[in-house]
Amino acid sequence: MFDRRKQISRRSFLKAGAAGAAALIGGALLNPGALLGGRSAHAESHEGHEGHAESGHGSHGMQHGFTPGTEVTEGLVMAREALSNFDYGKVSTLPDGRTLREYEIVSFEKDIEIAQGVKFPAWTFNGTVPGPTIRCTEGDVVRVKFSNASSHPHSIHFHGIHPTDMDGLEAIPPGGTFTYEFEAYPAGMQVYHCHVPPFQTHIHKGMYGNFIIDPKTPRAPAQELSMVMNGFDLDFDSDNDIYAVNSYAFAFMQEPIKVKAGKLVRIYLSSFLEFDLINSFHLHAAYFHYYATGADPEARPYYTDTVVLAQGERGLVEILFPRPGKYMFHAHVNEFTELGWVGFFEAE
Repeated sequence: MFDRRKQISRRSFLKAGAAGAAALIGGALLNPGALLGGRSAHAESHEGHEGHAESGHGSHGMQHGFTPGTEVTEGLVMAREALSNFDYGKVSTLPDGRTLREYEIVSFEKDIEIAQGVKFPAWTFNGTVPGPTIRCTEGDVVRVKFSNASSHPHSIHFHGIHPTDMDGLEAIPPGGTFTYEFEAYPAGMQVYHCHVPPFQTHIHKGMYGNFIIDPKTPRAPAQELSMVMNGFDLDFDSDNDIYAVNSYAFAFMQEPIKVKAGKLVRIYLSSFLEFDLINSFHLHAAYFHYYATGADPEARPYYTDTVVLAQGERGLVEILFPRPGKYMFHAHVNEFTELGWVGFFEAE
């Protein structure tokens, strides 16, 4: 069983690793290829934890530290693939001429890697955290067949406008299926997530993803990226220990995101951070336009280098990198940055 006397808080974890984190960030400013070293990693198996609202997560290794490295691991690959994998569904035409997009989503438990050598017992949509980025065009009919292959009841709640019987409030039991069907609108940046109590547990364990509804008139051509800001509480004390974008700490320090100087980059950005009230996105050495909730491009955007998002908030970030170089991005909460939420764009 989990021994609370051996529990480590986020802040004591941070204090222990502060020197290493400073080396990572400070060293990266001088040498962007530099990575944090010197943090120890060890696992402690346990079958449960106090205060956890649901049982059934199973025993798993509890990591009290982590050491980002240079290996291309499964978690790093998952984080990078989530940047540009957009699921447009199986496309056909309905008798009335509307476009039908069909998707299949399966929920199941899976241990995912969230830092080198650190595993987390996630509850997933299609085996990844975040789940697949669903994409369609305003006016399309979206049909999502959801199958619950996990040991807990789950659902899918889509943000946007749709009939209330498609709102994902009804729990689908283990082994059950349900088909969500609705016309996609309004255009913009939406999200989806499980909406079964205890909500905190289902969100923290990983049941969320981005849902993009493109306008009928296409946006300007751009390199497009999907980013979900999230975090992980390793010892289940409602205090996050690791922060990330697309679930892998320091992923984009290890492998900067390649972009083109002078070419538009569009980021579909959302926050699904549990336990902390806000998250943020800060870009160094450049400004960007921010469209809250993916507002119509004709709307007046913010022009800034930092945006603050509560859980479930989302929007479009559009950047023109002025010249070649490495542009750091991170949460403008120092604790989050030092625990994994930091990376680079490399403009060529």
